[in-house]
Amino acid sequence: MVRIAVAGVGHLGQHHARVLHGIDGCTLSGVFDTDKKRAREIAQRHGAPVFDTYEALLAASDAVDIAVTTTHHHALGKAALEAGLHVFVEKPITSELWQGEELVALAEANDLRLGVGHIERFNPVVLEAQAAIDNPMFIESHRLAPFQPRGSDVPVILDLMIHDIDLILAFVNSEISGIHASGVSILTPSIDIANARVEFANGAIANVTSSRVSMKTERKLRFFQKDAYISMDFQAKTVKILRKSANIAKLLPKILTGGLGKIDPAELVDITEVDASTRDKDALTCELEAFVLAVEAGSNPLVDGRAGLRALRVAHQIIDRIIPAKM
Repeated sequence: MVRIAVAGVGHLGQHHARVLHGIDGCTLSGVFDTDKKRAREIAQRHGAPVFDTYEALLAASDAVDIAVTTTHHHALGKAALEAGLHVFVEKPITSELWQGEELVALAEANDLRLGVGHIERFNPVVLEAQAAIDNPMFIESHRLAPFQPRGSDVPVILDLMIHDIDLILAFVNSEISGIHASGVSILTPSIDIANARVEFANGAIANVTSSRVSMKTERKLRFFQKDAYISMDFQAKTVKILRKSANIAKLLPKILTGGLGKIDPAELVDITEVDASTRDKDALTCELEAFVLAVEAGSNPLVDGRAGLRALRVAHQIIDRIIPAKM
């Protein structure tokens, strides 16, 4: 039985505590938050101990789930790893690259599990679509949201875009050859809207857009590959897969020679639509269950420290392309 604690029980951490409380194979060993009243409230809700110090929380646990603001990920993660605990940390892994590198090195040196909360890997929409994705050559993502103070302590690239960066890196098996980016600050001192064109050595291109000052909420990811187009709508929880129809072999010669008049596009493609909302478990439950299993088995989490670090490295490369242009 893995004793796992939660550090930070604000907007996200409260849900982490709730989910961990219900997972077989682990026990919620405690709660810590600098807001003592909030910590007591969440701890009492799940019948878990509350600790006045982070050090006391670590001493009573085998692993810790860190759900505090990004700027504190490094300090709390380092303390836990040095104390011999496995660590699950919300995305991004840290604010700065050197911090993430240090956490990865500590985990590997001490044979500890380090998981990073790129939750979209466990999104039912992605789980339904992933088998259809094969060597995509063009990817387009839009992640737009109205402004919320939460997360605004870092650029939108680290707040929102990094979700899609991680997914794209998971599905494109190639090194990055170039990045072009632009972005602007509107409501905060940091970047609030950003677009990046990420080019890969195998010829694939990803066009990634994120905004936290939009008038609407939109979360869509599209993959274009040979003979197929896969569209994921995270809000609607649907997947649409378009593949070249068997009819195309018969119809194409006539199309090219002008031998056909008006044609229904539906004759050229086979369309499969999947409702991903019918899956039994939500993404957070799947994510934390997978981390607990990794701790029990001594195996790497699906999104381990190196995966989190790779996404962070690309995010910083995008930020670096934007900031000099504004100086």
